Amino acid sequence: MKINNTEIKIVQGDITELKVDAIVNAANNKLIMGGGVAGAIKRKGGKAIEDEAVKKGPIQIGEALATQAGSLKAKYVIHAATMGLDHKTDEIKIRDAARNALKLAQKLRISSIAFPALGCGVGGYPLLAAAKIMSQEIFRHLREDKTEIKEIIICLFDKEAFNVFNKGVVSYLEHIVNKLQQGPFSTVDALIEIPASPAGGDGGIVVIERSNPPFGLALPGGFVDYGESLEHAVIREVKEETNLDVVELRQFHTYSDPKRDPRFHTIGTAFIAKVKGNPRAGDDAAGLKIIKKSEIEKLDFAFDHKKILLDYLKEVKLRKK
Repeated sequence: MKINNTEIKIVQGDITELKVDAIVNAANNKLIMGGGVAGAIKRKGGKAIEDEAVKKGPIQIGEALATQAGSLKAKYVIHAATMGLDHKTDEIKIRDAARNALKLAQKLRISSIAFPALGCGVGGYPLLAAAKIMSQEIFRHLREDKTEIKEIIICLFDKEAFNVFNKGVVSYLEHIVNKLQQGPFSTVDALIEIPASPAGGDGGIVVIERSNPPFGLALPGGFVDYGESLEHAVIREVKEETNLDVVELRQFHTYSDPKRDPRFHTIGTAFIAKVKGNPRAGDDAAGLKIIKKSEIEKLDFAFDHKKILLDYLKEVKLRKK
């Protein structure tokens, strides 16, 4: 299957025979190449691979380093430490090893890399669990990092491992790409109440006039960016749309009706925000208003924002009792 410009393949065979830019050695952190994949690499590629690795090591478990590939068809061996000499491994060690192997491949500017089943040899880690961990890290790398890798191969020596990985990796990545990436998307909205001023200025709720469809009045807010927390997203959106700085946040409620947004399936979390500054419409908003609570029922809002505001008024009323 393909993600962006990178082809992902699951093959059965001998990883030492692959003609790729780099093969990954499921190493121990001392980089001594004894049994399993490491032993096969040393036998086929020569002891010079181990000598260079040991000279450059040791490394922390989860880290990776590159050496020459000796007489192998590959250009490099990336030694990713999934365990110590005690042969004990776990999810975090395998995850870090896979992630750092991919980052090193990116640094080396290679176009093709082959992995064994990390942690599943002498480490004894369950095949399906390793398949999903490696799938997650491959997806993360291809989504988050600019990469020149055009081909990622996971090479399994025996039929059982191949069957588990072929199903586990491909079906898992297809689910992520074809299902999860289609949404639902996360959004945030801010309930900002401006108190009446001692000088006689009216207070009310801050709303914006949307500059993009669906048009209408709306609470300040927007989509959560990848790698961003809900809290950071709402603080950012409030600043961008109203020029106000959030000084205090309290999560109010999450709204998940699939029809709440006419564009996509979104799940929105509303926050009650206390702010400072002078409200002013930002570039993302066509305008800004401070509306009275008594006006909410009469006005038209985009999305389900009227419901959010009415729910908020109910809570305010209950708190005053």
